[in-house]
Amino acid sequence: MSEENVIKVVELTKKFGAFLAVDAISFEVKAGEIFGFLGANGAGKTTAMKMLIGISKPSSGEASVAGFDVYTQTELIKKNIGYMSQKFALYDDLTVRENITFFGGIYGLSRSTIKEKIKVLVADLKLENIIDQLVGALPLGWKQKLSFSVSLLHDPKIVFLDEPTGGVDPITRRQFWEMIYHAADKGTTIFVTTHYMDEAEYCDRVSIMVNGKIEAMDRPKRLKEQYEASNLNEVFLQLARNSNPE
Repeated sequence: MSEENVIKVVELTKKFGAFLAVDAISFEVKAGEIFGFLGANGAGKTTAMKMLIGISKPSSGEASVAGFDVYTQTELIKKNIGYMSQKFALYDDLTVRENITFFGGIYGLSRSTIKEKIKVLVADLKLENIIDQLVGALPLGWKQKLSFSVSLLHDPKIVFLDEPTGGVDPITRRQFWEMIYHAADKGTTIFVTTHYMDEAEYCDRVSIMVNGKIEAMDRPKRLKEQYEASNLNEVFLQLARNSNPE
């Protein structure tokens, strides 16, 4: 992890009519950091991420991603990031090889580079027996690992992962996090949203959103010490109670 901030957010806000989905959040993410963006479903995590990746315009505030402004340089942001959506994004009616080839072309990679990337993925993920199978026939865990690998094809500076392990078994979740560690070790910044508080323990730092606001942010160990909690779920429950007093 370096001292360079690759994501900078100052009072970023998103309104839908009278509804305040994201309420003046501020934070920074360093290069090579695994940053957990935590909260219950509906807390505003995905809305905030969509502003950062350039597909939703903020209502107010400031933010830059990989050095580019979220208002005026969204296309440059998209070229410099990877993104794995909450809903599986690859094409079920294409084979694994065809999906990698297709997305490599979308990212502007040459044919020779795509071929080399396929070789690397086959070796790393042990895809020898499924490389020419339809993606739709694969188990969800395989789909998720493949989708993450495809988001890294163009060697982005930052990868945004939106609830990447939803619906998969605990063993696959652990394997997925090993892939995240490997990418971060190579210098890729990981920005991950999740409502699984146990997963947050794997992050370098976490923020916890409640009702559109960031109510706490620090290293997992420090947050547990601060709130005298044995795990981050207890921290979250305390913050939720404080934010919604009876």
